[in-house]
Amino acid sequence: MSTELPRSIDGLNTVTENVRSHAEAALEAGNGLLRLAPCWVPRSFLQPGKRLKLDPNDLYAFGLNRGGIDERWFGSTTEAANEGRVHDEGFSYVVHDGQRFTLRDTVAELGAELIGESIWSKYGRWPVYSKFFDNMGPIPHHMHQNAEQAALVGQEGKPESYYFPPQHNNVGNNFPYTFFGLNPDTTKDQVRRCIADWNKGDNGILDLSAAQRLKPGTGWLVPPSILHAPGSLCTYEPQWGSDVFGMYQNLVEGREVPWSLLVKDMPEDKHQDIDFIIDQLDWEGNVDPDFHKNHFLQPIPVADTSAEGYVDRWIVYGRIEGKQDFSAKELTVDPGSSCTIKDNGAYSMIVVQGGGKMNELVLDCPKMIGFRELTRDEVFCSAKAAAEGVRFENSSPTEPLVILRYFGPEANPDAPEIGDAAK
Repeated sequence: MSTELPRSIDGLNTVTENVRSHAEAALEAGNGLLRLAPCWVPRSFLQPGKRLKLDPNDLYAFGLNRGGIDERWFGSTTEAANEGRVHDEGFSYVVHDGQRFTLRDTVAELGAELIGESIWSKYGRWPVYSKFFDNMGPIPHHMHQNAEQAALVGQEGKPESYYFPPQHNNVGNNFPYTFFGLNPDTTKDQVRRCIADWNKGDNGILDLSAAQRLKPGTGWLVPPSILHAPGSLCTYEPQWGSDVFGMYQNLVEGREVPWSLLVKDMPEDKHQDIDFIIDQLDWEGNVDPDFHKNHFLQPIPVADTSAEGYVDRWIVYGRIEGKQDFSAKELTVDPGSSCTIKDNGAYSMIVVQGGGKMNELVLDCPKMIGFRELTRDEVFCSAKAAAEGVRFENSSPTEPLVILRYFGPEANPDAPEIGDAAK
């Protein structure tokens, strides 16, 4: 059995049938860990920020008409909702013994053995994913529908979260500020005029909102139906496994945002109903005068372990309408140190700095990645392996090993609440 990775996906055989036997072999060989290949996603209406470590020659690998690649998805079983998408766009692939097969098929075959009984019995799938979102400038003021709204078009709602890893933000690019919600004194009539004036030039919706300066090493929790215009930091985004959205801003940096991107996830008979479009917004949440206090995230150490050569920090936490949809941690292992970490559930992880081992699986953070190249920086950890404890070892005498990992719903009941960092 081969333990070495070929250089690219071109050296792999894609398996679509009898996936279970391959998935079981991969899980056994990795002692509960699965190696994942990079998953790249383009956006036709955005400009890449060039901090994903993707080879600059491959920024338009899907074709110029598809737009530049400004997202890398992690542990994803979710389709990218892109017009003209390729058949597997948005799906992560497991790599093992010269084969590759989607994580989606792997979860479907292994079920609770991989993602844990509680998530499997409730959802029957891995219902979350994360991404690096990397844009050169700001993107439109937009929202993601909640569960009830998304169900009207056969989709799922999307709460999401942000963390700005310092390792991917050596430059802030053009606009490292994010607009959130609406000013507390905003009226629905004002928003209505913005939507009604869609084809008359800049609709001015940002005049009704305020921006927050983005700081590497911090983050935000963003519920559904909340307007936000993300700025230009590279963002790690644990979120629900959906790609629904509605763009409420019609002009960004001189680029037109088509009406179709406002209404793409609304019922067709409501595409010209401005009152319906406005009612998609959580009004109380958008005009919250304490928005910063209720949504800002600062890292919180899990425990005081710095003397032991490592620190594990909560970077995404908090609940939305009483539910923990996802959570995330950042593990830093000092040069030459090691630690064993036990977790309450399955997780997907990405290395953002350094190298070493995760149990016996080699970890390495690449400097540059070709579009079709494989890496040793992304792993999916089964629920069983997480509970038993995973040993992380930093092989460098000089550089820390830094890993981001996100978890599924209700995996961490001991996670902090919003505002706990201030305590």
